[in-house]
Amino acid sequence: MSWFIAALKKYAVFSGRARRKEYWLYVLFMYIIFAVLGIVAGASHASAVFALMGVAYLGFLLPTWGVSVRRLHDTGRSGWWILFGMVPLVGGITLLVFFCTDGDAGANKYGPNPKEVQAFA
Repeated sequence: MSWFIAALKKYAVFSGRARRKEYWLYVLFMYIIFAVLGIVAGASHASAVFALMGVAYLGFLLPTWGVSVRRLHDTGRSGWWILFGMVPLVGGITLLVFFCTDGDAGANKYGPNPKEVQAFA
């Protein structure tokens, strides 16, 4: 849960790097929240819950972009690669591979290795 909160605190930070753990735990908790809201919306048939899902989606949009760009930076790629996700099928698969790839060892042009920084903190 702390990784999810850390990603939310850095909601508009598009510089630096994010470990795989930070990215995937953020995605996991975000999907859990949407699953719970979806179950509640389906069970209650209340339009207010569907509106809440829309607000949650908009609320998670900027933090998701931020953590995704930082994850791409960790693999040595520009954050503009996030736009490649708009290409049907190929874009999503390519980004999935990038997000699963281990980050660059040592520092790259986007900052120090977050695994090394975490180990000394």
